[in-house]
Amino acid sequence: MTTTEQRRPMIEADGLSKFYGPFAAAREVNFSVLQGELVAFLGPNGAGKSTTMKMLTGYIAPSEGEARIAGHNMMDDRIEGSRHLGYLPESGPLYMEMTPSGMLDFFAEARGLVGAKKRDRVEAVVEICDLSSVMYKPISKLSKGFKQRVGMSQALLHDPDVLILDEPTAGLDPNQIRGVRKTMRKLAETKTILLSTHILQEVEAMANRVVMINEGRLVYDGDVQGLREHGNDDLDQAFHQLTQFDA
Repeated sequence: MTTTEQRRPMIEADGLSKFYGPFAAAREVNFSVLQGELVAFLGPNGAGKSTTMKMLTGYIAPSEGEARIAGHNMMDDRIEGSRHLGYLPESGPLYMEMTPSGMLDFFAEARGLVGAKKRDRVEAVVEICDLSSVMYKPISKLSKGFKQRVGMSQALLHDPDVLILDEPTAGLDPNQIRGVRKTMRKLAETKTILLSTHILQEVEAMANRVVMINEGRLVYDGDVQGLREHGNDDLDQAFHQLTQFDA
C-alpha cells in the first residue's frame, strides 16, 4: 500500500453546486478521496448525497464547480474518466427479463470486452459478487440482495479503480448486508470507494473516513473517531448534532 503522501486524489469534488431555480440541492461541496480509501458519505434524506454523486459521475452537470475522477474533468473528459469509474446508483436499473449471465454478456460487449478478456472479467465479477447460483435465473425472480449483487457486478465489469456506490445496502436484510460488507472490504484492498449509507454501523465496519453533508453543504470531513467526538463518543448523537442546525 502506498503512503498518504504518494497517493493521488481519485475522486474530487471542487466547489460543486447544483441549483434548481432558487433551490440549492448542493452548495460549494469540497472534498477528495485518495487512492485506496474507502470513504463513507453520510447525510439525512434530502441532504444532497445522490445529487453530489451524480455530479461526480458526470450523470448530471454541476451548476458551479468541477468533478474529477482520476484527474479527468467529468464534464469535459467524461469518456476517459468513466473508464476508471464504476457507478452503482440507488436502486440501480436492471433488465428484469434478462438473466445475470445475459446482462453481463451484454454490458461486457457494450464496454468493448471480447474473447478471453470478456470471459475472464465475467468470471471475476461472478466470483466477487457470489452470483454463480443465480446466473441463469431471470433477474425479476431474484431477491433484492441478489439484484444488488447483479448491479454491483455490472459496475465492476470493466475493472475500474474507482467505485461510487449510492446506498448499496438499502432495503437488505442483516444477512444480505453482511454479504455486501464482506464484498466492500474485499474491493477496498485494490480500489478507491465512495459509499453512501444511512447505516452508521457500516461506517465503523468499513470506512477509513467520513464525509457528511446536510442541506447541500459539507458539515464534516474526517475520521470516525473525530466524528464520535461531536456526539460524546456516540455516532447517532454526532449525526444528530451535525445535521440538525436548529438543535
